[in-house]
Amino acid sequence: MAFEELLEDPVIQKYLHELVGPKGMPVAAAPPDGEVTDEELAEELGLELNDVRRALFILYENDLASYRRLRDEDSGWLTYLWTFEYEEIPEQLEEEMHRLLAALEGRYEYEMENEFYLCERCGIRFEFGEAMEFGFQCPECGNEVDAMENTRLVDAMEERIEKLRDELGTETAEIEV
Repeated sequence: MAFEELLEDPVIQKYLHELVGPKGMPVAAAPPDGEVTDEELAEELGLELNDVRRALFILYENDLASYRRLRDEDSGWLTYLWTFEYEEIPEQLEEEMHRLLAALEGRYEYEMENEFYLCERCGIRFEFGEAMEFGFQCPECGNEVDAMENTRLVDAMEERIEKLRDELGTETAEIEV
């Protein structure tokens, strides 16, 4: 995928937005060719220097930007020249999807293996052992806790897991408990 196509992809735009937030998005969405200083970016984009630096550091932490330091011989000041490196975004998104899938599968198992009770008044959910420990009464308000049906949640998780597996081209066998 060409660099320009990467930046036009709504999924990649969303990914960048999630990383840098709305204040950093102008920095992430329009990376210049070649090296640029944070001051030049702030001036060019009409942004606060701290917002630009925050966005650059987040991009750097996520391997989407790198920098080179130059020391001014006279003043001793350091200048950081930033380069954007978005070529790895598709692979990073795929890794993120794998992490999400693993987390969903773990949560799915947890939901399937446990029985839950709910305090309607407080909205607090308890596992069976906790509910039994409290005499099936909410420790916050003293209300009775009732058995909670989590079928809709489990079904939604199954659906999302299957979609993620399809997108990743991984095993699409039935979810096992």
